Amino acid sequence: MSIQVSPTLPDVESEIRSELGLSGSAQKRQACLSRLLELAIASPSPASWLQSLRDRATAQVQSQSFPSNRNEGWRFTDLSDLLGIEFAAAANSSVQLADLAAYVLPEAEHSRLVFVDGVYAPHLSALSHLPATLQVGNLAALAEPDELLSYLAQQSGADELFTALNTAGLSDAAVIVLPKQLVVDPPIHLLFVATGGDPRSAQADQRPTLTQPRCLVVAGVNSALTLIEDYVTLGSGVCLTNAVTEIWLAENVQVNHTRVQRDSLAAFHIGKTAVSQARSSRYIGNALSFGAALSRHHLEIYQTGEQTETTLNGLTMIAGTQVGDLHSAIALTQPYGTTRQLQKCIVGDRAHAIFNGKVLVPRAAQLTDAGQLNRTLLLSPKARVDTKPQLEIVADNVKCTHGATVGQLEADEVFYLQSRGIDAASARRLLVYAFAYEIIDQIAIASLKQTLCQFITSHTD
Repeated sequence: MSIQVSPTLPDVESEIRSELGLSGSAQKRQACLSRLLELAIASPSPASWLQSLRDRATAQVQSQSFPSNRNEGWRFTDLSDLLGIEFAAAANSSVQLADLAAYVLPEAEHSRLVFVDGVYAPHLSALSHLPATLQVGNLAALAEPDELLSYLAQQSGADELFTALNTAGLSDAAVIVLPKQLVVDPPIHLLFVATGGDPRSAQADQRPTLTQPRCLVVAGVNSALTLIEDYVTLGSGVCLTNAVTEIWLAENVQVNHTRVQRDSLAAFHIGKTAVSQARSSRYIGNALSFGAALSRHHLEIYQTGEQTETTLNGLTMIAGTQVGDLHSAIALTQPYGTTRQLQKCIVGDRAHAIFNGKVLVPRAAQLTDAGQLNRTLLLSPKARVDTKPQLEIVADNVKCTHGATVGQLEADEVFYLQSRGIDAASARRLLVYAFAYEIIDQIAIASLKQTLCQFITSHTD
């Protein structure tokens, strides 16, 4: 027998106020969203043809509410820490190349674009060793409205709140346009630098800042590219990075894309990667997240042609009280599509990892092959993970699998290594390293792979 307790009068009043959008929490959420939108639309537009995009995105933001735990998609990710922060626009910062020495990749020494607080920094960039037919640079230098307007902010999901917020403030972007049949040999390194709390900033009071990096990649038929997308923070102040990357793959294109988020532990990071794949295209995406007090990455793949191949490798490594969230959606809309997704999480101390992955297979996507797996390693009794792999299948002639595993370091494995003369701490580091290396090994850039391996071993208790 169940007993229902009638709510008290204050509870009823609270519910009514919530329904009317009058609760203190709702007011704080909307005030935060209004402030962020105000900062976004205050950014200057470099071209008049962008204004219609910005206006449309502004209307989309105004029609939505700031996410709370009542929203199913944000049930495990609490953004309430943002509500009391008064963000400001980032001020000019005198960042020099020496400040970025730890992040420069030798393989991309002459194929690097650097953006500081979302603004292109030509004195930090180097583009001398790239093919002449490749269009690469910032939005202001490469803007061709007739071509870019058919791609910029045109991916499915462009109306999602934080994506629309980025578009509402669109003032600069990294742009890469590959003509057909061009194979770019050197990797292109996109380095996005946030200067929250950096002493070089001209902003005297060091208020929390909002930066909104943007990236657009358009690859023509039979082209190929290796892309590194890197997010770092100088300084230890509070900042919010809201990043959006759109990638368009034409027929028979191959793109190897690695995204690394290593912001400071005082930062907040919200990112969106949207990829559209035409027939016979191949996309390899490696997404690695280490930094930020709270990070969330929306990864959306749209297979729009037959015989497309998608490989997604992900690694989230967090500790302390960090929150790391990956939300992915893979839509296989045509026959003969293939996708493989492996997401690994290493969670220490009181950190919280979230994985929500969807694979969508409509009736038209017959003879598709999809596999999805989330594996989590908990390094502390108080570490936590919420995992939700999902398959939504309507087609009846497919091969689809999904699963999740959660575990801890095995005492027998640690003991075995100790019996071979390795101390307990080193044994733990070695086992964590082996767990992560399956993902790290997929990175095509040797220097970046080495840097990340060193980071993993140095941040394992």
